[in-house]
Amino acid sequence: MKTAVILCAGKGTKLWPYAQIRSKVMMPVSNRPIVSFAVDSLTQLGFDKIVLVAGPFADEVRAFFRDCPQVRVLTDNAPKGAAYSLLCAKDEVDEDFLVLYGDTIIDTDDLRMLRDAFLLTRENTALVGEIADRSSEHIGCTLEDGHVTEILGHSRDESTHQFAAFALRRTIFDALPFNGCRFSYTDVGMMTPVEGYLELTLADEMRRGTPLRAVLAAHAFFDIDRPWDILYANDRINEKRCSALTQNELAEGASIDPTAMLHGYVRLGKNTRIGHGVIVEGNLIAGDNCEIINGAVIGGNVVIGDRTKLRNYCYIAPRSTVGSECIVSHAAELDGMILNRVYLYHYMEWNGVIGENTDLGAATVCGSLRFDDSITLQRVKGRREFHNGFGDAVFLGDYCRTGVNAILMPGVKVGVYSVVGAGVVLTRDVPDNTLIYAEQKLTEKPWGPEKYGW
Repeated sequence: MKTAVILCAGKGTKLWPYAQIRSKVMMPVSNRPIVSFAVDSLTQLGFDKIVLVAGPFADEVRAFFRDCPQVRVLTDNAPKGAAYSLLCAKDEVDEDFLVLYGDTIIDTDDLRMLRDAFLLTRENTALVGEIADRSSEHIGCTLEDGHVTEILGHSRDESTHQFAAFALRRTIFDALPFNGCRFSYTDVGMMTPVEGYLELTLADEMRRGTPLRAVLAAHAFFDIDRPWDILYANDRINEKRCSALTQNELAEGASIDPTAMLHGYVRLGKNTRIGHGVIVEGNLIAGDNCEIINGAVIGGNVVIGDRTKLRNYCYIAPRSTVGSECIVSHAAELDGMILNRVYLYHYMEWNGVIGENTDLGAATVCGSLRFDDSITLQRVKGRREFHNGFGDAVFLGDYCRTGVNAILMPGVKVGVYSVVGAGVVLTRDVPDNTLIYAEQKLTEKPWGPEKYGW
């Protein structure tokens, strides 16, 4: 087996505000597009034909992989579900193959295990993981004797496992055109959208007598569906990447000032320098041509992109990610993830995700702890959502700005191309393309020395 298909055509509406200007699968985690983790793992396993089926942002995906000869990007011009996106790849697939979702990050060893399990029996096989939270959040399944016994759509409490990836016979292409685009395997009273889910085809085939084997993933995998999933995955992957360092690795021209205090190992790209008085509290990965200078304090397991400047006593919290061409300066604090070309200046604090090309005004802060110590209620597409704690962060879209002294309360989301004005105390989500500002009423009265008894 040398062929894999990665499905990348989903609109990513639940990931708002980060799938407005990009393909969902191109959202970075640990400074790498989500889908690149899958491509790298498959390449490492010897797959020489990797077919990506993308949607409206296919050109972006194609541009990113233009130097990868094993990758071919197709366009699904009218996506109506994963089953039909997979059907777009039929002419590119001439053998049994793996199917992955472009928004899911899976450990390379688990993909190897899935492939090897399939090759033993040549039965359709699913890589699954235990559902740790709420069954109703997933298209899930139940297992018995190493096989999937039932596939259930967002079941209230019956599903025990969720899907990560599949190894399928090429004959699955004969079944895909008969996908009914209405997920009928649900609890009574549930409602389903009109969409051609791949799991629906597999459930139909099970009913027709085609078994679906199950392989239990040995490692955590990350299905990035909502904004806080980005932070959760970033946290875990940064820790994994940085923990792999066992010694300092300095590329050509990289340097560490003798006064810097390093309490771990660093990997520095070309011409990157750690300057006077810098403190690194654990392992660090930094790209090319970075400046980490003037007393910056960096937590452990931090990842930094290329041509970024961290300086003037700023603080980067553990397991955070800083994109490329960013500036974090003058006592600014970051806990979370910022994308490329984000500027954080002057006594500000951020906990969450900031989209690219965003500039935050001086003293912009966001809350990370509620006064009532409860978890922030999140809503996605109008539905109340339960989250893993990272939903208490703040999520700022791409091409945004804030004014001086803006305050963003825990859990708020701000859409792309929006501005939060000076002095605003933001307690609710802000739509795309919106300016929100505070109107101030001024009262003028006479005043002078006579008020003090003169």
